[in-house]
Amino acid sequence: MRLQALPALRDNYIWTLSRDGADAIVVDPGDAAPVLAAAEAGLQPAAILLTHHHPDHVGGTAALLARWPALPVFAPEDERITVAAARVGQGDAVEVAGWRFTVLSVPGHTTSHVAYVGHGVVFSGDTLFSLGCGRLFEGTPAQMADSLARLAALPDDTLVCCGHEYTLSNAAFAHAVDPDNAALRQRTEEARAMRDEGQPSVPSTMASERAANPFLRAGAPAVRAAVATRLGRAPTDDVEVFAELRRWKDGFAA
Repeated sequence: MRLQALPALRDNYIWTLSRDGADAIVVDPGDAAPVLAAAEAGLQPAAILLTHHHPDHVGGTAALLARWPALPVFAPEDERITVAAARVGQGDAVEVAGWRFTVLSVPGHTTSHVAYVGHGVVFSGDTLFSLGCGRLFEGTPAQMADSLARLAALPDDTLVCCGHEYTLSNAAFAHAVDPDNAALRQRTEEARAMRDEGQPSVPSTMASERAANPFLRAGAPAVRAAVATRLGRAPTDDVEVFAELRRWKDGFAA
């Protein structure tokens, strides 16, 4: 099994999961060019998985279907995704070319966002990033907090395959929230070394995210204390902690 992050656009990743290039799952092809280039090097796509409707995640799909007209596409129920696709939602199974993924509904970034879980990986799109999470363009804080909690319940060794290279910018915010977190320091050092070598900083593991990502640590005393300082009072619950963290991050400048 080969897991690969293909850089695309400014800071997107198109994920591929294959058996030495054959029967490749292609996730969120916002641009067809990286996938077509990988195909020239031997990649053989078997299916496309789409997590949400944003153009930087779906924009290359039509061109890939022009190249491979029989390629199956799986996508959430959302009329803004206009390519022909099998529509999937919470609890559905995607089975194709010997691969099997379970679909999780993870609204927050968008109302119809899904993630795909299988073979030790989660393709989390723009819901969960390494050391961060997506902006709330359509959903509510309660929805996103619930989505993140369900992702965080995945096994420790689950590889988190997110849609963007945001780890170091997320790390700067995470250190502002939780500066004494040793796991966060370690993850930041690892990510910086990877980026210095020109490599993606992802995937991370779910264990690492639970230990270092402030958006998965609403109940941690240090995180709650940081939020209480901003609010001027103790937060009422974990959803309020998450909501204030997200507001803080939205205006954060490293």
